[in-house]
Amino acid sequence: MMRRSAGTATYSWWSREQRPYSTSEMVADAAVHIFGLIIAIAAGSSLLALALLHTAPEAFPALLVYVATLILVLGVSLAYNLWPVTPVKQHLARLDQAAIFLFIAGSYTPFLAVIGGTPMGSVMTSLVWGASLVGVALKLIVPHRFGRLAIVLYLAIGWSGILVFKSLAQTLPDSTLWLLLAGGVTYSAGIIFHLWEKLKFQNALWHVFVVAGASLHLLAVLDCMVFARL
Repeated sequence: MMRRSAGTATYSWWSREQRPYSTSEMVADAAVHIFGLIIAIAAGSSLLALALLHTAPEAFPALLVYVATLILVLGVSLAYNLWPVTPVKQHLARLDQAAIFLFIAGSYTPFLAVIGGTPMGSVMTSLVWGASLVGVALKLIVPHRFGRLAIVLYLAIGWSGILVFKSLAQTLPDSTLWLLLAGGVTYSAGIIFHLWEKLKFQNALWHVFVVAGASLHLLAVLDCMVFARL
């Protein structure tokens, strides 16, 4: 574990001992997470039911992976951020950071399923899931290393869809593409608050951008898998 002294305060990769969050910050962060989970469970369940029964039964496995990783990342993040500073929080930190990689890959899965029959789609699926699983392994085995590098890897995997943009543009509705782009920009902009640790309510603001980006991508999946097929 990396730890440095700062007067009488300390800092570690998995806790906020140097500047602990206030009660109001914790409440705000919890509210953002709970709101995101409500959206994920309600809209995700509707997506799965409508796709399976009406519009895209062939894509149900991919959609199930997507919804599962969405609920997982929000649920684990909620548990980690609210848990007191104990050894359990350290383990939750590993899961929290690893779940982000799973969620990025899970978010790509429904869209790559659309072009899954093409060589580029198959290659992209392998690359996204391969890189994400490497990230998961790093965060579970050596979570205290590669902190900033992990952010670069998150962004690199997240924006790797540019490599198959032409194929996606030929297959997906324009509205879906715009929602995907808006979600990607929202996630990326939120990293400013993730890194701005001295800002009051910094963590809650970061998670506002996460929930907003996730909601835009959820709407994109609904758009191409349900709305465009009705």
